[in-house]
Amino acid sequence: MGSKAGSTPSTYSPSTQKSKHQKPTSTSIHSNQLRSDGRGFYQCRPAYLKTGAVNAAAGSAYAEFGNTKVIVSVFGPRESKKAMMYSNTGRLNCSVSYTPFATQVRGLGSEHKEFSSVLHKALEGAIILESFPKTTVDVFALVMESGGSDLPVIISCASLALADAGIMMYDLVAAVSLSSLGINLIIDPLLDEERSQDGSLMFTYMPSRSEVTQLAITGEWTTPKIHEGMELCLDACKKLAKIMRSCLKETDSPSDE
Repeated sequence: MGSKAGSTPSTYSPSTQKSKHQKPTSTSIHSNQLRSDGRGFYQCRPAYLKTGAVNAAAGSAYAEFGNTKVIVSVFGPRESKKAMMYSNTGRLNCSVSYTPFATQVRGLGSEHKEFSSVLHKALEGAIILESFPKTTVDVFALVMESGGSDLPVIISCASLALADAGIMMYDLVAAVSLSSLGINLIIDPLLDEERSQDGSLMFTYMPSRSEVTQLAITGEWTTPKIHEGMELCLDACKKLAKIMRSCLKETDSPSDE
């Protein structure tokens, strides 16, 4: 079985103290209200992370954020004829799938091509492709249970799995999303919140390089609302990345057994 790293769920909710000395916005006025799971609008679900979840893979990770449960396996680097045809740099392949029982509607388990593409874009800029020329690294993400904010959990888990596989990276990639519901911003949304959202924002970030690898916005947003949403996601990503690093450090530490 894999490592026991990350056995205790950790929180990574963004700080809202910066806004105390600023004129309150419509979203911050309502930030103390509770959601269906008891969280405030600016509270993230506790994050449970563990590496070494799949023994047969070069690297792997398991993530559990509330009811959202994801496992990612990394294979390679291995020889790739396609990579040799294009350049001397490595090639990254990403695939996201759902189990048949991942959603409330049974039998819908399948590859999610849109998520696969976004995962590739979010990770590609963080991987040092020149470190494995003419070879391919395959990343397989499997959503075992969909509870909301699936894509950012997949991206964060995949980044951790790549690090566990020893793939050279510029930094870990932490991802956080939020939903716009009327005048309110809700971070780390649940499935029912995503279904009723007016817009969404997903932010993927490499903290040590202060670099955004992916920013996806849907729906109608005002400029102040985008700025507030990005600040919330940025702070949450920095805190989540610390949890991810702690998970890797615990994995590398000698066992007490």
